[in-house]
Amino acid sequence: MRAIIGAIASAALLTAVAVITPARSAEDYPTRPVRIMVGFIPASAADITARVLGNGLGKLLGQQFVVENKPGAGSNLAAEASARAPKDGYSLFLGSSANLTNQVITPNLGFDMMKDFAPIALATIAPVILVVHPSTGVKSVGELIALAKAKPGEILYASTGVGTAPHLAAELFDARAGVKMVHVPYQGSPQAVTDLIAGRTAVMFSPASAVIAQVEAGKLIALASAANKRPSVALNLPTMAEAGMADFDTSIWFGLMAPAGTPQEIIDKLTRAVPEAIRSSEAQTALKSQGFDALTGGPEEFARFMVAETAKWTEAAKAAGLKK
Repeated sequence: MRAIIGAIASAALLTAVAVITPARSAEDYPTRPVRIMVGFIPASAADITARVLGNGLGKLLGQQFVVENKPGAGSNLAAEASARAPKDGYSLFLGSSANLTNQVITPNLGFDMMKDFAPIALATIAPVILVVHPSTGVKSVGELIALAKAKPGEILYASTGVGTAPHLAAELFDARAGVKMVHVPYQGSPQAVTDLIAGRTAVMFSPASAVIAQVEAGKLIALASAANKRPSVALNLPTMAEAGMADFDTSIWFGLMAPAGTPQEIIDKLTRAVPEAIRSSEAQTALKSQGFDALTGGPEEFARFMVAETAKWTEAAKAAGLKK
């Protein structure tokens, strides 16, 4: 009898420990450094957001949040690695608009952004602007269209990778304007902008943060905002609609995600921390100097946002002839 009672007591204790452990682990989380994987190179728009966010989260949660850059395939390499990472809260991913456009254009990637990731919180949005090299002699969207029509297949445009928002924006521009420019993809904004400034390419739909200093220095010419409103860093810049191309809305957003199956208690803790981290005075100073705006929205809002973005980019990809 004593053996039976002892066995029952042991089982009850194990059950209690099993119930208590997740809560306790979430309460203590994180107890070691956390990795945030980014699909683009250092100094890119994604990298800037990840480092500002990681710095804020580190101060709030008392552990280092380390940014790991894994560029390639328009962020697909990082997304795939993150989807297969341990589901313990120590491997996070900075998802972006690039990941959804990639999935729209190439549905069979081997992972699914909706199914293989748990959205945590939206973080930032970066306006995209259309810029050209001064050697083009172009000063407006209309003049760029005229030049592209006069030189079909000759004008090179840079992007931050195949399937990214800048790439899709340029393809949509081609379709709407009835022109054909030539795509030159890069692994991130810094490389693309470097070649654009050097004149090796002529046009780019770029994150404003990556080119605003070059525009102010006269090294590049800004033609329009690709979003449906003027960016806070360039209020004198017309939107594409104001420049004559209606229903053109392209921005780059970033949000923190974890592999699906990560404990909900950890997701909840990070969800509470992200807005505080991204809206701190230090983070706001760093982001606004780069032309970023903070976004808000927890897991449910983030999930709905991705559904809406997928629908928008599916329509845009079809219009640009990138998806049947």
